[in-house]
Amino acid sequence: MSGPDRVEGQQPAVAQQDAFTRWVYGRPFFGGLWLTLGGAWILLTMKASVKVVLHVGMQGAAGYLLPTLMVVLGLLILFSPAQRLFYSITGVLISMGSWVTSNMGGFMVGLLLGVVGSVLTFGWLPDQDPRVSRRERRGSAQDAPAADPGPTGSDTHTAQAGIAAGTPQAAR
Repeated sequence: MSGPDRVEGQQPAVAQQDAFTRWVYGRPFFGGLWLTLGGAWILLTMKASVKVVLHVGMQGAAGYLLPTLMVVLGLLILFSPAQRLFYSITGVLISMGSWVTSNMGGFMVGLLLGVVGSVLTFGWLPDQDPRVSRRERRGSAQDAPAADPGPTGSDTHTAQAGIAAGTPQAAR
């Protein structure tokens, strides 16, 4: 987003955002959403006809337990983002476990949604400045005036050499 509303290195002006947008920016929203959708997709594929179901797991209990936990972890990520690292690691393990317990992880769709959502959550960092491309950094470095190197007398070099050697300057 660019324009007059954008301040260098910050999100759009908070006063012009609605409450939902501020809520989304304050948490790993898409990671939690994808993990929740992955669990919901696996639960929906568990209700498929018997001809389509490949493997339900141990009498169906684990087949329903793991996707339910995926949905719960996704909702916990959305509503309690402070513990996102634990939730995301648990979410990726449970998503991978759904491969064995429930229809190959919802025909791999739910498994992939769960893993990608967990990885997005794990990588989310709050209050991080947006990344600046190498081209923009190079352009700003060329536009900036040359920095003053400071005093260039022999006293500066002698003091630095004394500090590096570990001898106090007064002893010289």
